[in-house]
Amino acid sequence: MNRSRLIDDLPVAFAPTKVTHRDRMMRHRLAFILPACLLMYGLSYCLAYYIRFEFSLSPERLQMMLTMLPVVLAIKLISAFCWREFSRSFRHVSVEDLLVVAASTISTACFLWAANGLGSSALVPRSVICIDAVLTLVMISTLRAVYRVFYEVTLPYMQQHEKQPTLIYGARQPSIGIMRMLNTASSADHLYRLIGFVVNGEETTGSRIGGQPVYQLDQQSDIDWQTLKSRTGAVNLLIPGDTPGNIVRELLPACAAAGIKVNVIPTVNDIVDGRYKLSARDLQVSDLLRREPNVLDMAAIQKYVTGHRVLITGGAGSIGSELCRQVADLKPEKLIVFDQSEFGTFSIEQEFASRNMGDLEIVYVVADVLDDHMLDQVFSEHKPQLVFHAAAYKHVPLMEDNPQAAVLNNILGTKAVADAANEHGVDRFVLISTDKAVRPTSVMGASKLMAEKYIQSLSGISETRYITVRFGNVLDSMGSVVPTFRKQIADGGPITVTHPEMNRFFMTIPEAVQLVLQAGAIGYTGSVLILDMGEPVKIVDLALDMILLSGLKFPDDIDIVFTGLRPGEKLYEELFYSTEAGAKKVHDKIYSGESNTASYPSVVADIRHLEEAANHGREATLQAFKEVVAQHTDREWIPSRLKKAA
Repeated sequence: MNRSRLIDDLPVAFAPTKVTHRDRMMRHRLAFILPACLLMYGLSYCLAYYIRFEFSLSPERLQMMLTMLPVVLAIKLISAFCWREFSRSFRHVSVEDLLVVAASTISTACFLWAANGLGSSALVPRSVICIDAVLTLVMISTLRAVYRVFYEVTLPYMQQHEKQPTLIYGARQPSIGIMRMLNTASSADHLYRLIGFVVNGEETTGSRIGGQPVYQLDQQSDIDWQTLKSRTGAVNLLIPGDTPGNIVRELLPACAAAGIKVNVIPTVNDIVDGRYKLSARDLQVSDLLRREPNVLDMAAIQKYVTGHRVLITGGAGSIGSELCRQVADLKPEKLIVFDQSEFGTFSIEQEFASRNMGDLEIVYVVADVLDDHMLDQVFSEHKPQLVFHAAAYKHVPLMEDNPQAAVLNNILGTKAVADAANEHGVDRFVLISTDKAVRPTSVMGASKLMAEKYIQSLSGISETRYITVRFGNVLDSMGSVVPTFRKQIADGGPITVTHPEMNRFFMTIPEAVQLVLQAGAIGYTGSVLILDMGEPVKIVDLALDMILLSGLKFPDDIDIVFTGLRPGEKLYEELFYSTEAGAKKVHDKIYSGESNTASYPSVVADIRHLEEAANHGREATLQAFKEVVAQHTDREWIPSRLKKAA
């Protein structure tokens, strides 16, 4: 069968669309390797004879050498095939490959040594066998090393004019791994020519890694980016995908000023896991705020999620939908997605329909958390064992204008779901709360504070374990600053920031949900668990970074306008009350707040007061909020609209 017919008969999944010169080289590498190895085998054997007899062979010795040459070559080939030496890559030779070469060589020597004892005279002198073994090992190892040097050094050097001069940030293992990937990857696999490393106190000035210079980035020895660019032309800076966000924020302005493009490249672990291929991507906002990855107790999380029935309210929202994704990956028995948004529920349904969810049963419920009849029906029919309550109104200015909605959805809605969980014997209930509930200055924060208080009070009289998880802003959530800034940049600006000193805590949505799941595993009933949000970020700095990420400049291309604080907004967010200042860590990134459980009757009375006020209008609702919040915080709060009226 000819070769073209053989290729045509391959299954479609394996048949190449085009047979290139490289394909032919890969498929027929034995055509080069086998003759080269045979030459080395024969040369080492003959050279061993000449070395043993001091380069003076008698006719008898010469005849003995030539007579045994085919036999020795055959034994060496058989040993190499037995050890699968030729199936090992020459281009990516490793220490393990050299050990296999050594094992094959020793096997050949042992066989020849044993064969000598079978006859009346030695077929091959024992000294020649030893010398031959050493020479064979050296020659075959050298052949493999030369092959690798050609592909990793010579060939890239010949093609370097086609590559982009590139720096790698860091001298840690992920950066070294990227260097090795660039060195070992095919020339066609990437567009980068490594010209050095950028470090921040990790290495001393003048050192080299893999033959490449290391440039210091600190106050004492700052990089002259412009000089570097003038020597090499356009420069890329590759940042490993796990680089902390504070470092990325330091690098971005200097690189942008010098016209150096910054890209993120996945780490070796990301590539090994199959999440990414060896290719760089543009910086994103999440790269600027990246923190150390979460270390999760997966056994504890799986224990209360896997194989259980899980209900998630607000399941189509930013946090709720990510909760659905991560819970689904943990293989519960059933997942109930509960949300009042028809379009949002449809979107998450379509997303799950496009994925292979295995045997997981997913139920989609379009309903309001205030619909007691529907809640009772859902809890009775599906019998959830675990409830994540993420349904809430979160937009601060809107809730200032609509305090009745905050009462109905954030307080009464939480109460309705929590009561249903109690009545139907749910094992665990997790409330998604917010840092704005701490010393609230807004209606939204006040409503979430009362939701927290009700959950804590209910924990004292119920068999259900009630847990509250409190955290700050998440990136790219609906209504957050990031999508707002992104739209303003796309529209040509300006970007609107309320105050130059405004700052916020940020974390990515997947990270927040991971920690919510972890908190649900370790929280005890009535506990308030607070996520470690890291260092706060100034909103104006975030706006400047997003302008740079867009390839624009401030103020030449995009301006920033300060509009003043909106009603209910704080300059600085708080995660802890003063009584929680010494909160202990129960996880690497989770604190346990003080559990001041208010009495159930008093909290219910406060909620009824708010409900009655909501029926009488906005001003009555705001006055009720002022009165109720004063009983549960250490600071008086007057709603912004009441201040204006006064």
